[in-house]
Amino acid sequence: MDALTPDNIMKIGMGFWASKTMLSAIELGVFTELAARPADLPALQARLGLHPRSARDFLDALVALKLLEREDGIYRNCPDTDRFLDRAKPSYVGGILEMANARLYGFWGSLTEALRTGEMQNESKHKRDFFAALYAEPERLRSFLEAMSGLSAGAAQVIAARFDWSKYATFADIGAAQGMVPVVIARAHPHLKAIGFDLPAAQPIFEAFVAEQGLADRIRFQGGNFFEDPLPDVDVIVMGHILHDWNLAEKKLLLEKAFAALPKGGAVIAYDAIIDDERRENAFGLLMSLNMLIETPGGFDYSGADCQAWMREAGFVSTRVEPLVGPDSMVIGFKP
Repeated sequence: MDALTPDNIMKIGMGFWASKTMLSAIELGVFTELAARPADLPALQARLGLHPRSARDFLDALVALKLLEREDGIYRNCPDTDRFLDRAKPSYVGGILEMANARLYGFWGSLTEALRTGEMQNESKHKRDFFAALYAEPERLRSFLEAMSGLSAGAAQVIAARFDWSKYATFADIGAAQGMVPVVIARAHPHLKAIGFDLPAAQPIFEAFVAEQGLADRIRFQGGNFFEDPLPDVDVIVMGHILHDWNLAEKKLLLEKAFAALPKGGAVIAYDAIIDDERRENAFGLLMSLNMLIETPGGFDYSGADCQAWMREAGFVSTRVEPLVGPDSMVIGFKP
């Protein structure tokens, strides 16, 4: 008897149902409310402002999706949603998901057009400069930088633990956003001093976050444009979720600038959702590359072999790829 079924096809094809249900739950604050106090259906309906027609189905869908638990009519978070989707906890990773809900979910509806035209489909579709527009609006900028923190927090912890920082005294995070990466690494290694390099509009958000973490004495902000200005003079340069934003020539230019800025023995660390060299396994990395099609004029994600080749072309040696968390990996190179 034929064992083939359309199960996987239907799961992927209708996957947006589950995705949007979770994103709406984050937007409504479901997980934050339940972290504060588990509740039954009437209480949650009132606290979240849900219409009675759909409240039960919505909450039970979250149970079926293993995002909530329900026992004796009382809803509560699952362990992972309690840790990572409660806005009150420092482990909250929902910032990037909030951005996905507010922006990317709609833009991805134009993926077919992007595949046919090669043109981005976000705010810049009508020739607006996305980053210029974003950095000009303080509240949107704050939300974006917080989203980048959620995206980088896990990777930063692994970089702090696995890279040998004992040989170095200073490092810079290029495109530092809110400052999550320098904060995590500097906290783990008290001998290090760090620079967060980003466009000047990010400075007050960066400095407020660093001050809240009690690290203003070891982490400072340096404003600039990484295509137009020299990179900071430090021992290690980190580029997290940066290279994939740019076309091939721009990727190579950033690595060349890193090589020029570093001393002998210095290191560069580039991390992204690195695609496996056979381009068969890291679906997230490949989908992220399609997201770069939606979001940027020429950006794309890349394999570890690709990045090592670009690093060696720039002059780096002893390059290697190491996995981080989830789909992310880092590519490391050293200046001889």
